[in-house]
Amino acid sequence: MSRPLEGLLVLDCAQFLAGPIAALRLADLGARVVKVEPPTGEVGRKLYLSELAVAGESALFQTINRGKEGIAVDLKDPGDRARVERLIAKADVAIMNFRPGVAERLGLDWATLSARHPRLVHASLTGYGETGPWTALPGQDLLVQARSGLVWLSGNADDPPTPIGISVVDLHAGALLVQGILACLVRRGVTGEGGSVQTSLLEAALDLQVQEITHHLNDGNRPPERSAVANAHPYLAAPYGIYACAEGWLALAMQPLGPLAEALGLPELAEFTPHEAFTRRDEIKALIARHLPTRPARDWAADLVARGLWCAEVLTWDRLLASEAATALDVTREVRWPDGATLRTTRCPIRVDGEILDPTGPAPHVGADTPRVLAELDTLPRASVAGAARGARAP
Repeated sequence: MSRPLEGLLVLDCAQFLAGPIAALRLADLGARVVKVEPPTGEVGRKLYLSELAVAGESALFQTINRGKEGIAVDLKDPGDRARVERLIAKADVAIMNFRPGVAERLGLDWATLSARHPRLVHASLTGYGETGPWTALPGQDLLVQARSGLVWLSGNADDPPTPIGISVVDLHAGALLVQGILACLVRRGVTGEGGSVQTSLLEAALDLQVQEITHHLNDGNRPPERSAVANAHPYLAAPYGIYACAEGWLALAMQPLGPLAEALGLPELAEFTPHEAFTRRDEIKALIARHLPTRPARDWAADLVARGLWCAEVLTWDRLLASEAATALDVTREVRWPDGATLRTTRCPIRVDGEILDPTGPAPHVGADTPRVLAELDTLPRASVAGAARGARAP
């Protein structure tokens, strides 16, 4: 299958999670991605979620860098930097996440590169933007969750600030970067000109909270009020939440209380008005919480789903991955290294022309492709060739 971004060259000069995962998605979509690292390797190679290692390095690094080529260069060395600049001359996209000021010192900032390479799409990611008092602070997911207020949305009313249990800000920032990159590539196909894409972890965290912060700004700047019982969203009415049952847990989403009262055999619920589902939220949720432990979650879920009510049994990963739904979507893939190491991971969630985008290969070892990629510099087409093949006007 021909993938949409085939023919495009992307330089991944980023590290940790947000930038590399943006480059991963571009690789899944067909771009040739060359990861640029120092000779000692990217710091993310030693960033572990657990003790799990694959091919001698962290499974986290291997997960988000599969399908890329790798070169090792010292950007402080004039000779190595010249080689990277020759690569940039052939690249369509360059992804950076240097600390503010570093790209300028290296001559890899947008203002410098655009003067030499007007077709380049330059994508940069920071923790807190290029200006302001927080620019020098570490751009790390948990710290941004804390500073952005995101930690006040999870957990019950009496719980301390509760972070989301994944690097959600990094992941969303990477997705935003991909959106901007693709938009600039589309524009380049029309005008022949590249562009600069910028975002930050803080802006990504705020974007995740767009509904809630908008409500806050237009409702007297009141803080979110987490439910005391089964909180799952501080602004939604009862019964929205997750409840313990005799066995397992049951999630209840937005729905009228009348039909739910009948389905649960809990007539008291029907006495509450839709308005009271907000104003007496905790009272209603406490009533449900006391009743649901009379049956297992899977039994409640079967009955309520049959009635068309919005609910779900809370599954563990092993039950989810063994389910018919996951099997039907064919959600996992195995990545193999030449030495026989393997990594089972989730696949790219996008289908193109109905086809699944399978992984194209493993993550590179440090500098694995340096000699070959640098030897190809003189034969690589300029960025304009790939763009012209898609109907772009020559610059």
